[in-house]
Amino acid sequence: MRPRSLSFLALVSLCVIHIALPVEAEGPASGILLATTTSVRDSGLLDTLVPVFEQRSGFRVRVVAVGTGAALRMGREGNADVLIAHARQGEEELVKSGAALDRVPFMENYFVIVGPAEDPLNVAAAATPADALRAIAAGEGLWVSRGDDSGTHRREQSLLREAGLSEDGGWRGFVRTGAGMGLTLQVAGERRAYTLSDIGSLLAFASRTELVALSKPAASLRNVYSVLRISPERFRGRVNAEGAQRFAGFLREPETRERIAAFGVERHGRALFSPLEPVSE
Repeated sequence: MRPRSLSFLALVSLCVIHIALPVEAEGPASGILLATTTSVRDSGLLDTLVPVFEQRSGFRVRVVAVGTGAALRMGREGNADVLIAHARQGEEELVKSGAALDRVPFMENYFVIVGPAEDPLNVAAAATPADALRAIAAGEGLWVSRGDDSGTHRREQSLLREAGLSEDGGWRGFVRTGAGMGLTLQVAGERRAYTLSDIGSLLAFASRTELVALSKPAASLRNVYSVLRISPERFRGRVNAEGAQRFAGFLREPETRERIAAFGVERHGRALFSPLEPVSE
């Protein structure tokens, strides 16, 4: 019995130590929770930026990559310290509600309608994104929607409305993944289907999907990413205000902007994102 008692006491002691140590290491002063759109994660940009920020600031960053709609909900409920999103209306509503302190655009790229290079519905010939969507719907082409209330999904719905179509699609061949950009592109690639993507994610997954950009540039395809700090006054004791401020400032620093401008050039021959000048949009 004695050895069993000693083992039990030792186990209890180890458990107490194991439980106690992370509380101190993961307290609000040492880490921040970043809720971000999946395209920023899936493109690999965060893998380039976050380690630099952590090394310089001493703050550890825990990344939760979800659709913009889910990220905004996390912010609205005080379940994140800082957000990266790309749905302007939802972001402005979050600031207006008082849940977020501000909305600061810091980089952009653009959306593209993508599909197989053989382009069976001749989408590349369409003059506008609306014309392209009408052609796909009329031909009952395969279309893969994220369907996840992300910034990309919201833009898709806007483009469908502009084309005079239901924002839920509705034609035969319209399917939803309910998933992030990377998985959605892979499903579209496997099915040789069309979809809407930001250019960064398309380039990052091009070798795996064999999809190409088909749409022509248009103002309706501009894709602006913003950083939003969650209000420590609204969510007292739950938000790491200092860490969020440091991270938001880091994204606007000249050296970070240079890293964003260079990201993707070596591998893809072009940048996946363009940094914005440090002024409001």
